[in-house]
Amino acid sequence: MTAPGGPPLRVLVLDHTAELGGAELALVRTCAALGPEVDVRVLLFADGPLRARLEEIGVRVDVVALAPSVVTADRERAGRLSPSTLTGALRTLPFLWRLVRRVRALRPDVVHTTSLKADLLGIVPAALARRPLVWHVHDRIAPDYLPGPLVRVVRGLARRIPAAVVANSRATAETLPVVTAVAYPGFAPEQVVGAERALAARSGAPEPVVVMVGRLSPTKGQLEVVRALRTVVDAVPTARLRVVGEPAFGAEDYAALVRAEVTRLGLDDHVDLVGFVPDPRAELDRAAVCVHASPVPEPFGQVVVEAMVRGVPLVATRAGGVEEILDDPEEGRDPLGLLVPPGDAEAIAAALLDVLHDPAAARDRALRARASALRRFPVGRTARVLTDVWTSVSGPAPRA
Repeated sequence: MTAPGGPPLRVLVLDHTAELGGAELALVRTCAALGPEVDVRVLLFADGPLRARLEEIGVRVDVVALAPSVVTADRERAGRLSPSTLTGALRTLPFLWRLVRRVRALRPDVVHTTSLKADLLGIVPAALARRPLVWHVHDRIAPDYLPGPLVRVVRGLARRIPAAVVANSRATAETLPVVTAVAYPGFAPEQVVGAERALAARSGAPEPVVVMVGRLSPTKGQLEVVRALRTVVDAVPTARLRVVGEPAFGAEDYAALVRAEVTRLGLDDHVDLVGFVPDPRAELDRAAVCVHASPVPEPFGQVVVEAMVRGVPLVATRAGGVEEILDDPEEGRDPLGLLVPPGDAEAIAAALLDVLHDPAAARDRALRARASALRRFPVGRTARVLTDVWTSVSGPAPRA
């Protein structure tokens, strides 16, 4: 354990992807918030935009390349025992050897993995380097979210392998057999900048703009929102939907379905498919309401917190981590947004119309939600939780 005033704790973070998903953006914010008592370094299994974002904030980044077919394998394929799965496993053997050598050369005090693939692939390098392994789990380890065989493997390993397991929400923690701490993905200080001005501009009756932020994926629910919009436009002809995000992880076919549904429902003049936006603050600030519509329980819901700190009214699905985000007894017994059943387009439409028809009540909820998020989800709190976990598991440095 690092003594007070001694050298900083060397933490090596492993992530399988260099794309900018929710967990990766949370990693960038957390690294920026760490204090001088931690010396963090990141090792990626692919090169990409995450590397640049980390290096911009002064984090040293290494890349040990994993076969692209393994990096991009989706959960369903990874959870099946098939010839392609076995081939992918064989392809990881040379990679694992390179990873072991690199981890041992870097001599970290703690190895911290921040994706499900990194959790599994980090086991051997951490063990051979004789360093404690911390799993940071961003996925609900449950059959409604992951393939059954993968759920059983991860739960079994979680009991035996990591020195600590950190979950990104209570909803995630409830799907694991053992959890050391919950570290909510926090918002960065810059995500709050300009929010007061945007709140003032949105006072009264804002333009009926619905904003949805997140990658296009069946797990995000863009199809359900497009179908809900048909009902909304029938009641509010000037309503618009802005879908912010692009297909990821092989979801191009789903994106095509969304575009086709927009046309089929006659909504081409009411839907803007914006694509990826590196900073969604401007999109959120123009919204009368932000909608979260995942048809499956999500582990957390960072977009929900982003909307909260901007003071944007919310419609969200009643499931997973989102439900705990919008439940804060300190801000009253009522939810901080309108909650709807997952996958229910009619309920989404009704909730959106509720917000558009009663902006005063929506604003009251949004202000309570903002106060809650500012108190509960700052990234400094995330950094403190992780630092405490790393300190608790770290031991003497490995011998040369």
